[in-house]
Amino acid sequence: MTATDRPLPSEAQDWEAMLARPEFQELRRRLRRFVFPMTALFLGWYLLYVLMATYAVGFMSIKLWGNINVGLVFGLLQFVSTFAITAAYVRFADRKLDPLSAELRGEIESGEFERGGK
Repeated sequence: MTATDRPLPSEAQDWEAMLARPEFQELRRRLRRFVFPMTALFLGWYLLYVLMATYAVGFMSIKLWGNINVGLVFGLLQFVSTFAITAAYVRFADRKLDPLSAELRGEIESGEFERGGK
């Protein structure tokens, strides 16, 4: 960060005041309630895939049809789960995050936001 990129003191105070607002804290709480469990779930699923590929080679190499085996299906399901998580996040953000963030953004952009809160 250069000297020209740093916020002015009043901008920094405005940002600190916004961080302290209950509405902003609620927005952060909603985001964390979705992101942390979903991240843990996905990392656990990925770790299961890696462990199965490492220690359960016999199971992962079972042919399901043709040259398609369990390991290949598990690998492809990693992509499917990634897209499913993305879709779930978009839906969650549209319903729970965007309305509150739009309200906060509107207050800031319209000049209604005061350092003392509402």
